[in-house]
Amino acid sequence: MTADVHSLVGAYVLDAVDDLERAAVDRHLRECDSCRSDAAELREATARLADGAWSVPPPRLRDDVLAAVATTRQVPAEPSRRSRQPARSRWVAAAAAVVVAAGTGTAVFTVQEQRVRDQRSVAEAAGAREAEVRDILAAPDVVLRDQPLTGGGKVTVAFSRLRDSGVILMAADAAPADGRVFQLWTVRSGTPVSESVLAVGQTSVVTVVAGMSAASAVGVSVEPPGGSPAPTVTVAGVKTI
Repeated sequence: MTADVHSLVGAYVLDAVDDLERAAVDRHLRECDSCRSDAAELREATARLADGAWSVPPPRLRDDVLAAVATTRQVPAEPSRRSRQPARSRWVAAAAAVVVAAGTGTAVFTVQEQRVRDQRSVAEAAGAREAEVRDILAAPDVVLRDQPLTGGGKVTVAFSRLRDSGVILMAADAAPADGRVFQLWTVRSGTPVSESVLAVGQTSVVTVVAGMSAASAVGVSVEPPGGSPAPTVTVAGVKTI
């Protein structure tokens, strides 16, 4: 067997090998007593290292071990097809492997936890926006107005002066050509104010707008990606006053 197979034993014990490597190590362990012994010791080491209920070693343990090492005659290892690693080295290797595996698991958990938090934030934001839209539409003075979009589709505006808020719903039949995008505006004191810039290819949006009592109109334009500071090609306009 090659040295590469020997070196895979630690990863094999931690289930960190692919199917081909696992099959190679399985076959090798049936033939190699030395690696079988290593695998057994590594499994025991990882089991101990993974145990969350470690006991605190006695304070004199280190001194006792060092004293025993100093007075113990070192016996040469028996010859074999390969030099056996000292038990301490295997334990250290196992400890390092477990630390790496634990770190990887922690990183994966952290990423997954962040994704859950992100998804929860998106869901909460969507729920808050839906509640706000419902509140505006349920207002006793709500006014609905709509206008067709040039090129197909429609923009609808619902606004309430009591709530001082409005909802702009735009649904186009197709996205603008040449990678351009839709941009929504309100006109306040004669000045267009950007309310939302859609992404490339996006054809619909629902936007809640605060301070609608100060807006005299709502418009939709076609702009370069990222939007423009002022409308360039207007495709719909809705009067609110």
